[in-house]
Amino acid sequence: MPELSGQKPEGADFRASDAIPPFSVSLGLDYCWVVLFAGTLAVFGALGLGRFGYTVVLPAMQQGLGMDNTKAGLMATMNLAGYLALSAIGGALSARFGPKRVITAGLVLSSASMLFTGMADSFASAVFWRVLTGFGSGATNVAVMGMWGGWFSEKRRGMAAGIAVTGSSLALISTGFIVPRILTISGPAGWRVCWSGYGAVTLFIALIAFLLIRGHGPALSNTFKSPPAPSETAVSTLQWGRVYRSPFVWRLGLVYTAFGFSYIIYMTFFVKSLVAEGGYSRAAAGELFMDMGLASLMCGFLWGWVSDVIGRKFALVIVYTINACAFALFALSSSPIGFLASALLFGLTAWSIPAIMAAACGDMLGPRLAPAALGFITLFFGIGQTVAPGIAGAIADKAGSFAPAFLLASGVALAGAIGSFVFLPMARREE
Repeated sequence: MPELSGQKPEGADFRASDAIPPFSVSLGLDYCWVVLFAGTLAVFGALGLGRFGYTVVLPAMQQGLGMDNTKAGLMATMNLAGYLALSAIGGALSARFGPKRVITAGLVLSSASMLFTGMADSFASAVFWRVLTGFGSGATNVAVMGMWGGWFSEKRRGMAAGIAVTGSSLALISTGFIVPRILTISGPAGWRVCWSGYGAVTLFIALIAFLLIRGHGPALSNTFKSPPAPSETAVSTLQWGRVYRSPFVWRLGLVYTAFGFSYIIYMTFFVKSLVAEGGYSRAAAGELFMDMGLASLMCGFLWGWVSDVIGRKFALVIVYTINACAFALFALSSSPIGFLASALLFGLTAWSIPAIMAAACGDMLGPRLAPAALGFITLFFGIGQTVAPGIAGAIADKAGSFAPAFLLASGVALAGAIGSFVFLPMARREE
C-alpha cells in the first residue's frame, strides 16, 4: 500500500474528518486494515444481524405473530425489497458522499428498525420495520464492499472483500449460539428480546464505523507515486455511463441474480425446515446454524484469494457448483449427517460470491467507480433474493415440504455456474 496521508486527493471530496487518525500511526498500522476491521463489523450488523438474524428467530416469530410459511417468506421478501431499493443507489451515494456517511447512516437506520421490529404487534407492522431494515442493510453493504478498490491493490482486493464478508459468518456463529438460549429463557417474548439485542449491537457498530472509516482510500489519493488516471479521480456524467453501458457489468449482474435467488431460500428456511421436518429442536438447529457459521469464517478470505490467483470467472464457476450440491443435499437428506454435510459445504463457500463480485467490479472499472458498479449489479442480486423467499414459502405450503424449494435453489445455483463459464470474460480491466 502507498504511504497514507491526510492530503486532499485530486478531484475527490475531502474533509478534515477523512484524515487518518494519529492512533493508527502510533500503533504502526497500515490504515487499510483498520478500515477493513470497521467494514467487517458493519457487515456483521447490517447483514449478519439485519438479514440472517431473522433465520434463527423465525420459528418463534411465526408463533408470536401467527404467520404461516407463505407470510414468513413474504416478510423476508419485503426486507429484501428494501435492501434492493437502497443497494441500487447505495454505490452511487457512496461514490458521491463517501462510504463513511453512507455506512453510518445505513447502520443507524438498521439499528432503529430492528429495535422496532421487536415491538411489532402485527404482521403488517413487522413487515414495515423489516423493509426499513432492508434499506439500511442495502446502503451499508454496498458501500462497505465498494470500498476495497480504493484501499487495496488488485492483488489483495479479493482477499480484503473476502475478509469483510466474514462479518456474516461471525453473526451466524453468535446468533446460532445465543438466540436459542434467549428464546428458552425469555419464553414467548424471546424473539422480541432478540431483535432488541440486534438493534443495540448494530447501533454500537455504527459508532465504530463513524469513528474509524476515512475517505475513499489511498488508491484515490495523490499519494501514489504515479498519479491515478483521470477516470479514477472524479465522477463525471461520462463515467457514470461507463458503469451502466458496460456489457461486462450487465453480464456480471445477470450471473449475480442466481446467487441472490438460490442462497436466500436456503438461509431463510434453514432453521425452520430442520425444526419442522428434520426432527431438530430449536437448540439443535441453532447449533447446526452455528456450525455453518464456523465453516464460513474463512470462506471469503479463501475464495477471494483463489479468485486473485485463478481469476474471478473460474472461482465463480467452482463456488456456484458447490452451492448447488449443498442445496440439493439439504433437500434430499433425511439424516443429521446429510444436513451437516450440506451446512458445511455451504459454509465453505457462503459469502465468497459477493466478495468475488466486489473484487471484479474494482478490477474492471477502477476504485472510484467500483461502488457504483457494485451497486448496479446488486440490483440484479437483489431482484433474485427479493422474489425467492415468497416463492419458496408458497411452494413449501403447497407441497407440505421444503424439499422442492431447496431443489429449486440448487437448480438456480447450477445455472449460475453455467452462466459464469459462458458469459464472463477472462479480461481484468475494461478499456
